[in-house]
Amino acid sequence: MARAILTAGLIVLLNVFVGCNGNKEDIDMSSAKLMLIREKPAPGSVPLFTVTTEQESDIVEQMVANRQGYRGGLEALKEYYTKEGNNMKLTWVQKELAALDGMPQYNYIVEASIAGPDLKATSSLHAANYLYEDGLRLEKKAKELIVIVDDSKLLQALDRYNELIRMYPTSDKIDDAAYRAADIYEHFHDYTIAVLYYQRAHQWDPQSPYPALYRAAYILDRRLHRYAEALELYQQAIKKEGLFRGYKEFAEMRIAEITRGDEEVE
Repeated sequence: MARAILTAGLIVLLNVFVGCNGNKEDIDMSSAKLMLIREKPAPGSVPLFTVTTEQESDIVEQMVANRQGYRGGLEALKEYYTKEGNNMKLTWVQKELAALDGMPQYNYIVEASIAGPDLKATSSLHAANYLYEDGLRLEKKAKELIVIVDDSKLLQALDRYNELIRMYPTSDKIDDAAYRAADIYEHFHDYTIAVLYYQRAHQWDPQSPYPALYRAAYILDRRLHRYAEALELYQQAIKKEGLFRGYKEFAEMRIAEITRGDEEVE
């Protein structure tokens, strides 16, 4: 209630200020955007964001802070109930933490989009190599059981690859990271993002050994049904990538089918 009153009070004060300083011509409200109003949270509580900007990066930053605050609150409750011996409530908080761990948590900021197509994979950087190897380790661990995939470990690997792209844009591992990230996005059915990452893998290193253009074309074709774009990438893949026989034969078949209008043929 106090927070609601504070927010309402600020709005009233703003209106009074506008009213006391002339007409609309005197104050350009379109440029006078309200910024974040953050109340100081109590220890262990979730920060309150009552007003946000229209910038995606700011909104995502706020969301991540709230997400971290939510987990921190649950961890504090877990510690408290453990000390108090309150097994019923301890069970509740443990179940809520387990549910939180099992829920996909995305970064929302797509690094490949921000980085653009013009990066060049040129430099061997120790820190970037470490991030890439750590990502591979997490991927391998995620698939240890073969049939069952640990999605939380895959998301951790994805974080490593995106961090590499963000922090070391000249590394010779950015194309590798983009290709591995694309595969993970494809696993989670984030097909549009997967296509972007596969394309970036090729753009950042046209000599990359990965069939990135083919994989992008396949998703555009079979998942997104964007046949004209798929046709173009299939053609590029045959010309620019050393596709093994199965991929090349499939690409040639789909080029022929799409060209004559049989897009939906399985």
